Amino acid sequence: MKWIGAVCIILATTWSGFEASRLLRERTKQLRQLKMALQALEAEIMYGHTPLIDASLRLSQQLSRPLSWLFESFAQKLQKGTMNARQAWEESLHEVWKMTALKEGELEIMKQFGETLGQYDHEIQQNYIRLTMVHLEREEGDAIEQQQRYEKMMKSLGVLTGILIVLLLI
Repeated sequence: MKWIGAVCIILATTWSGFEASRLLRERTKQLRQLKMALQALEAEIMYGHTPLIDASLRLSQQLSRPLSWLFESFAQKLQKGTMNARQAWEESLHEVWKMTALKEGELEIMKQFGETLGQYDHEIQQNYIRLTMVHLEREEGDAIEQQQRYEKMMKSLGVLTGILIVLLLI
């Protein structure tokens, strides 16, 4: 019976380590997707002269979850017409952000981006999109560095923590 408990402890802590490692990978992946989404949004606005609602709906169909939910929610709030683009963006961020692997730094960048949505002409909007992408690139660099530094360690730490707990209990 002790051995079954020991195996369960090791499995649980190993799973925790792999989950922490997965979050590091997901953050990098989602930052990359967010940058691509902003590039697509820039193209839709600048060259397609697409309204923000339609561009957001297209993006929601192209992205994977949970980022697709962000643009889908944003488009739905704009369609209702009860709030402006900034308010719709901020509410959408708050609804979806907890489902992402992204951190507070990225949230602040996206909130600042939302402050400019739909308020300026195409060229100024393009400049704000590019500025946001520069900030996200910096965050992506940090995320890649953290992933390379800590991903393997998280997995090992999960296994070793389980072994330590088992040894202490035996």
